[in-house]
Amino acid sequence: MISDGSFRLDGKLALVTGASRGIGYFLAKDLAARGAHVIAVARTVGGLEDLDDEIKSAGGSATLVPLDLTDMPAIDRLGGSIHERWGKLDIMVANAGFLGTISPIGHVEAKVFDKLMAINVSSVWRLIRTTDPLLKLSDAGRALFLSSGVAHTARAYWGPYAASKAAVEVMARSWAEETRQTRLRINSVNPGATRTAMRAQAMPGEDPETLPTPGDVAAQIALMLDPALDVTGKLYDVREGKLLSYNDPS
Repeated sequence: MISDGSFRLDGKLALVTGASRGIGYFLAKDLAARGAHVIAVARTVGGLEDLDDEIKSAGGSATLVPLDLTDMPAIDRLGGSIHERWGKLDIMVANAGFLGTISPIGHVEAKVFDKLMAINVSSVWRLIRTTDPLLKLSDAGRALFLSSGVAHTARAYWGPYAASKAAVEVMARSWAEETRQTRLRINSVNPGATRTAMRAQAMPGEDPETLPTPGDVAAQIALMLDPALDVTGKLYDVREGKLLSYNDPS
């Protein structure tokens, strides 16, 4: 059963990557509005500062972490800093992503492929490794990974991006199985087509007005972070509004 959305997060600590724009920006705002202190991670300082202004104007609080997710040692240090300052972590949302190029797989430049895998896969593994002990110290730890429908379709010209999202889902599922007997709950989410800059890059001829806004999508994704939601190792499809089992995706 998906949350009815009425939950609060007072006293909780939530880390969101890719928080300077798009879904991550609005998800960070949503979590802060529910009472969580948000650790907002992104490369773009200006976007983080805008987010901080909006959160504070609404009575919330945030800590800004300008960080390039290709800097793997910096991700490792992030967990140590969180432990030193707060002692635990309640929510981790791996939202940041890099599209790369939509092209025949043999035409993708090596430097683009390497950057895509670094941001979409390696940095996510580093986040898992550095936050795992912190999330286990929470009374209701939650980890959520942003995926994509292309992870399941092997769509032409989307090879590297699709592969990266499939890899993230498998890591999330494995982690969920490893922690099933703990209070930590780990899931993935497919947001569907959303009115973001990444979507415009991928589909330049598409009318953005036909797509839901990142704010609307973020509000649905936030439901997966309800401390009372006791599911793990699942995929939440935002457009369908339901949880999908990997054993029975229908």
